Amino acid sequence: MKDNYIKKPFLIAEIGINHNGSVRLAKKLIDLAKKYKFDCVKFQKRDLEICIPDSEKNKIRNTPWGDMTYLNYKKKIELKHNDILQINNYAKKNKIDLFASCFDVNSLKDIKKYKFKYNKIPSALITNLEFVKQVALQKKHTFISTGMCQMINIKKCVKIFKKLKCPFTILHCVSLYPCPEDKLNLNMIKVLKQKFKCQVGYSGHESNITPSIYAYFLGAEVIERHITLDRSMWGTDQAASLSEEGMEMLSSILLKDKSFLGNGKKKFLTDEKTMLKKFKYW
Repeated sequence: MKDNYIKKPFLIAEIGINHNGSVRLAKKLIDLAKKYKFDCVKFQKRDLEICIPDSEKNKIRNTPWGDMTYLNYKKKIELKHNDILQINNYAKKNKIDLFASCFDVNSLKDIKKYKFKYNKIPSALITNLEFVKQVALQKKHTFISTGMCQMINIKKCVKIFKKLKCPFTILHCVSLYPCPEDKLNLNMIKVLKQKFKCQVGYSGHESNITPSIYAYFLGAEVIERHITLDRSMWGTDQAASLSEEGMEMLSSILLKDKSFLGNGKKKFLTDEKTMLKKFKYW
């Protein structure tokens, strides 16, 4: 039995944009992550003028705050500097790491001042090699999500990280929200581990915990899941997230002591020998 199947996985609670721009909600999500023994929490950061295509900015969106342009809606839910300071201090107080997925170089540079321990390459950015390079130059352990790309794109990204000697973990990911189970392709975890000879994890967007458990036993050493206070809340990621019940189930299973797996070597236990005496007549 390989050791990495016995180790407790590193659990990332992806807040993303499920806080809907509210520091109060973000703090509640941090509370849940801490309660269920996740190792860290993560949100997202964007320079909206860069990240939103011009063709999308002025489209009208129906939101809980009324009809507004898509750009104004995104501004409404984007965490500001003081917001990040508050949730960062709150995370520190609760002794849980906080970091961010940045979606552009400006945000990457801006977030640097918070001195987060980790970085993230979102699936949507893995083909942006200049962005990838800028992340790798920071030399922080980086989680690389691999949705929305082909194997050649993963290879190019990994090459940059290895060249710049930046530690990383590849996360198998399928970027559908929520992702139908027949499209999860969890065996990619084994393929990525074999091909790149590195730590591999899983970033899941399915609506339940079962595939995440399978991902762990396929060799995923990191499990990232979006979390929410209520899956029926407003937001594109809510339905692909785990609510408190799902977080509790995932944590209780993945963090359970794995001594029952043993080491795979056949043993004839003393207690078994005693038991055999009750049956043996030859």
